[in-house]
Amino acid sequence: MKIAAGGPRTEPRPLRSAAAAPGGAALAMNRGFTRKSHTFLPKIFRKMSTQSSKERPENLQFSFLDDDATISTVKESKTLFIIRGLPGSGKSTLAQAIQDQYKDACKIISADTNKIIPAIRSSIPEDYSKLDEDLVDYCKRDISVVVVDDTHHERERLDQLFDIADKYQYKVLFVEPKTPWKMDCLQLKDKNQWKLSVEDLKKMKPSLEKDFLPLYYGWFLSKKSSENLRKTGQAFLDELGSLKVFKKESKYFLPAEDPKVKLDLTSYFAKRPPGVLHCTTKFTDFGKAMGADEYAQQEVVKASYGKAFTLTISALFLTTKTAGARVELSEQELLLWPGDVDKILPTDNLPKGSRAHITLGCASGIEPVQTGIDLLEFVKLEKAGNKGDDIEEVGGGKLQYFGNGMWMLLLSKKIEVKALFSGYYGKGKLVPTQGSNKRGSAFNPCTII
Repeated sequence: MKIAAGGPRTEPRPLRSAAAAPGGAALAMNRGFTRKSHTFLPKIFRKMSTQSSKERPENLQFSFLDDDATISTVKESKTLFIIRGLPGSGKSTLAQAIQDQYKDACKIISADTNKIIPAIRSSIPEDYSKLDEDLVDYCKRDISVVVVDDTHHERERLDQLFDIADKYQYKVLFVEPKTPWKMDCLQLKDKNQWKLSVEDLKKMKPSLEKDFLPLYYGWFLSKKSSENLRKTGQAFLDELGSLKVFKKESKYFLPAEDPKVKLDLTSYFAKRPPGVLHCTTKFTDFGKAMGADEYAQQEVVKASYGKAFTLTISALFLTTKTAGARVELSEQELLLWPGDVDKILPTDNLPKGSRAHITLGCASGIEPVQTGIDLLEFVKLEKAGNKGDDIEEVGGGKLQYFGNGMWMLLLSKKIEVKALFSGYYGKGKLVPTQGSNKRGSAFNPCTII
């Protein structure tokens, strides 16, 4: 084991169970789990946990270091690892372990290397400007794995990182050391390189003990999977827009005062959610939403955080408000799905997972949450016996029309996409779907005449 920047080499002690572990940010959830310590988890998760557990000390067992599927997904993604914890807790050792796993695909940015002394501050020091220059440079170069090693005890500083992640479409993973002493200020006094006192450490401790919940949890697609799904969505728009039957029904997309205007579907779906394409599971509003804490504390959520999944896309759909992809959840994925989101009205009784979707675009003035509501409208029609009118076989499958501008393409070959289960921590502001840079848009221009 390499020496951590936060202190001298120390042999790892046995890690306490997740329930007994002291403190820690709630979103550093990927707490290496084993058959013995998590016998209450579903078997499918226990099976996933044992791949390389014997190859590392227990305090370095993370899915992004040991699980082959997760490592593969991270390599084809753009991921910003935010390592969080008190000085001397083992952050630099963890950062080095990530570097060792991903090698040339990984870059580490360290506050310690930049001589930024951790402390309680009234404002973020200018010293971070050089660190952020390096971060932006790596993001511009599309480095697959970027690790920021710092205490990250200040929300203002984290918001700066979230903005950069949004701008360059990086998914964020919060991780913290699993060392037994990570919240023990007496031990950390001797381990931290800055010679901080117990009192100094105790001042930072409360902000690192508090749960840090995202705006929402979900599965965030790899860069490769995102690009493939966007291309498929673009092909759907292109083909749909060329069909005479769609042109006859395009009145639902046109302003009543000027029904003869040219319809550009890409301009019509002018916005998309920020960051990478994703399938939301739970909206937590940074802990303020109803049921947020209960969801975040579920063992299956903690165990899955930072782990790879393969989602199945069964259909693409389009309404006058949104364009999206319908996600078919597996038994394993349904364990992460809340039980109260698959309804529009309180009386609705729809199958669990009915709302699972990926938003590809939104019409002007429409929020991404509408995509899930639109999909539930399709599901309600299907449940009522309305399977839609079969229009014709197109390139990707069978096209159906449900009336009122509601179109669905049932894919003849379902699409599998790789994704990491994580959280979105940014501001959530919609961004344009059109763009000329390579980070690019969900759709390219498509005009219906």
